[in-house]
Amino acid sequence: MSTPLILAIDQGTTSSRAILFNAGGDIITLAQKELKLHYPHKGWVEQNADDIWDDTLDVCRDVLSQAGKFGGNIAGIGITNQRETTILWDKETAKPIYHAIVWQDRRTADLCAKLKEAGHEPMISAKTGLLLDPYFSATKIAWILDNVPGARDKANAGKLAFGTVDSYLLWNLTGGKVHASDITNASRTMLYNIVEQKWDDELLKLFNIPSSLLPQAHDNVHEFGVTAPGILDKEYVIGGMAGDQQAALIGQACFEPGMVKSTYGTGCFALMNIGEAFKASANKLLTTTAYRINGKTNYAIEGSIFVAGAAVQWLRDGLEVIHASPESEALATSVPDSNGVYIVPAFTGLGAPYWNPNAKGLITGISRETTKAHFARAVLEAQAYQTRDLMDAMEADGGHSPAIIRADGGLVANNFVCQFLSDMLDKPVEVPKIHEATAWGAACLAGLQTGVFKDLGDIAARWQKAKRFAPAMKAEEREALYKGWKEAIDLLL
Repeated sequence: MSTPLILAIDQGTTSSRAILFNAGGDIITLAQKELKLHYPHKGWVEQNADDIWDDTLDVCRDVLSQAGKFGGNIAGIGITNQRETTILWDKETAKPIYHAIVWQDRRTADLCAKLKEAGHEPMISAKTGLLLDPYFSATKIAWILDNVPGARDKANAGKLAFGTVDSYLLWNLTGGKVHASDITNASRTMLYNIVEQKWDDELLKLFNIPSSLLPQAHDNVHEFGVTAPGILDKEYVIGGMAGDQQAALIGQACFEPGMVKSTYGTGCFALMNIGEAFKASANKLLTTTAYRINGKTNYAIEGSIFVAGAAVQWLRDGLEVIHASPESEALATSVPDSNGVYIVPAFTGLGAPYWNPNAKGLITGISRETTKAHFARAVLEAQAYQTRDLMDAMEADGGHSPAIIRADGGLVANNFVCQFLSDMLDKPVEVPKIHEATAWGAACLAGLQTGVFKDLGDIAARWQKAKRFAPAMKAEEREALYKGWKEAIDLLL
């Protein structure tokens, strides 16, 4: 009998990837294409939705063309994606009517402010677990309907479809036969009631969005559809879908209440599993659907930081103090400390727990002695400070103090970041052996649907750590450094 393999599609903010895993989580082969971001106006962030689909199709075909030599049988496909990014397309032509509006986009900040002033945020939070912010999909949909000529008329006539990236890919993979999403992506639209588990009429009315646009929302483990003939080399079952941060929670096997994963990609997103009961945050974090399997929902408290790895890209592309991202570690460790420099990378506003969409990046503590090494160190240290902001709020909200943090994403290859994170949190940080936690989470969901895995316990048993970092900083130093960070943040609030 041939070895089962699972194809994971990981469509992210900066790249589209296809990864072929075996049941042990080993990467058999992968393909990746970088995805361009467009900035047509200040605060606007867009992508060409056609590029998202074309690139995803290319990397899938690339991986599948190599699969035969590994002798495995592909059991199914799992999809994970950048969340909140918003696409509207014509149901007849499958063509997007506007660029994808990326989760980082801030064009609807004024609309969010008006809705907040009108007193709508408590109702929204009680239903969705979210705060009124341009980050989420609802105001993005409303903007497209109100600003693209003819869009609202077409939407009212039932001729348009809305989807986050998962839904858009599923539509195209199935040749337009399936308009569906999963529970985690639906929960990030600000239109889905995560308490009652349904699209919410009151929210649709508030944002003036017709229900005909919406996909069906299913469990994360579900037969979402079968790839249409001619799309790939064969027809494959699409058996699992989840937004990227929830997929990473699953890939990190954080199935027990109180377990935390923190992912350091373009942004940083920490999720704490809080179990089966919805609990609203009292500390400006988000309550979100962690996963729903066999009709049983687990919730998570989430802290969202908009800029993590993107700050290292800024060092590389904006300041040109490094040529490649891995150089940031050597540069940062060439000095004993940041010499009092703090960099608050609020390039697209401040996320949790501050939620200031109009905040700008800030650098404090510059002196004549400041060098590019101090800048590099301050950028890397900011990731730990931002995470501590989240963890302090998360522990107060979730009622749990996690013993360890499971960290993943591109930045965990940087040992300085992991050690400083452990020092600042005063907790051990563990990095998994399966470093592609997000894609692996999508593969796990598809594996559950297709019988490769028995249950969540089967997946948890496969988790192994590759590296462990233990706190080594004295409490006095930790608190003094963090005090400087809070003083810098105060300047933006």
